[in-house]
Amino acid sequence: MAPPRHFIDTQDFAREELLRILDLIGLLKEADKDGACPKLLAGASLGMIFEEPSTRTRVSFEVAMTKLGGHALYLKPGEIHLGQRENIRDTAQVISRMVDVIEARTLKHQTVLDLAANATVPVINGLTDYNHPTQVVCDVFTMLEHRQAGKPVGELNVTFIGDATNVCSSLMMICTQMGMRFTHAAPARYQAPAAWRQIAEANAAASGGSLTVTEDVEAAVRNADFVYTDLWWWIGQEAEIPERRQAFMPVYQINEALLAKAPAHARFMHCLPASRGVEVTDAVMDGPQSIIYDQSENRLHTEKALLVHFVHPRLKTASTELAAYHRGRVEDFLSR
Repeated sequence: MAPPRHFIDTQDFAREELLRILDLIGLLKEADKDGACPKLLAGASLGMIFEEPSTRTRVSFEVAMTKLGGHALYLKPGEIHLGQRENIRDTAQVISRMVDVIEARTLKHQTVLDLAANATVPVINGLTDYNHPTQVVCDVFTMLEHRQAGKPVGELNVTFIGDATNVCSSLMMICTQMGMRFTHAAPARYQAPAAWRQIAEANAAASGGSLTVTEDVEAAVRNADFVYTDLWWWIGQEAEIPERRQAFMPVYQINEALLAKAPAHARFMHCLPASRGVEVTDAVMDGPQSIIYDQSENRLHTEKALLVHFVHPRLKTASTELAAYHRGRVEDFLSR
């Protein structure tokens, strides 16, 4: 069998393949809504490795695998010897012998890279400290659902306001891959680093998109089709909360006044979880321009598409004759 293909970073894939995955999401979502999700992964198993708790990633992958006819095994934080008492190579090799695909949500990006380097089945990145590729594939699909009728992908303006998080990183990369106009608005200290910008600028040069990084939040939303934000701090940054709050508040909070400076058709997005009243107000989150719950639901349909895209081509399907042969042998053995 050919070596597995992993889903670690959207940068590993051509725009055409990403568009194909987006089309597959749509097909599987339509089938699901009709109660007719095809059991394309019947008999397959997914090992889900989590180094930290999760809501959307865990639920979406587990339900996706079930809807596709497979089985998901949740390996919660501290439950397996991932790099402790057993090196990552051994863990990857052992789990690969028992499942058909691995999803990993790890604290460090290097951990998922090491898993992929040693696994003999596809590894899907469920989030690291560097990026969150499954989230942003879902985000682009959601944008395509909610864009103005007839507006081409390459004319979409996406504005991310806030800290240079792993979601910001991934969104910057995929939007510039798709030919979109991506803007990151944040205080200078919290803007996307030079290494990210170089990748995004190369993407934009190839796709016809653009990258803007600015402190001017009002200018950033002026032409936005989608206004996106994320948490201003995460696990391990608790000591920085006062400093971060002072840097972002109130200029970079997405509230009704700021959103009013965007076009009337602009939609608000957030990967969740959110700190309501911090990076965004309740009025925006629960308002008519918010599509956060459509976005969350689409994680399920995205995971289905990613699992099918990377796992289905590798599954062995026995012929009727071969299945009957093995069943007969076992039944004959048991009857003795």
